[in-house]
Amino acid sequence: MSQQSPTPRRRHLMDPDAPRKVADPKDLERLQRVQRRVISVLIITTLVHLTVGLVLAADAISDDRRDAQIILILLGAAFYLVGIGAVRAINKKPLLTWWMLTGLIPVTAGLWWVVAR
Repeated sequence: MSQQSPTPRRRHLMDPDAPRKVADPKDLERLQRVQRRVISVLIITTLVHLTVGLVLAADAISDDRRDAQIILILLGAAFYLVGIGAVRAINKKPLLTWWMLTGLIPVTAGLWWVVAR
């Protein structure tokens, strides 16, 4: 009788004879840094789009509701500032920074686009 060779173990399954290597702390640190950068970019991109959308929504409101237009512009700037604060917190940086001054950009651009144009 011929002996059958054992079927080879599939590589995607756990192999008790070959346990996974322990992760290097430097590799984990690099992975976490990349993860923080990716989520930071996603947060900023999303909130910039939200801010621009709120400014455009303010432009769509009729001019006799100037108060609603200004509130939408300020709301957009507030979301923008929250995004900057979230990115700073994720990256373990101080929240108060000169980057917070860039929150004036959506306000001035929005007021120019909606009111002065």
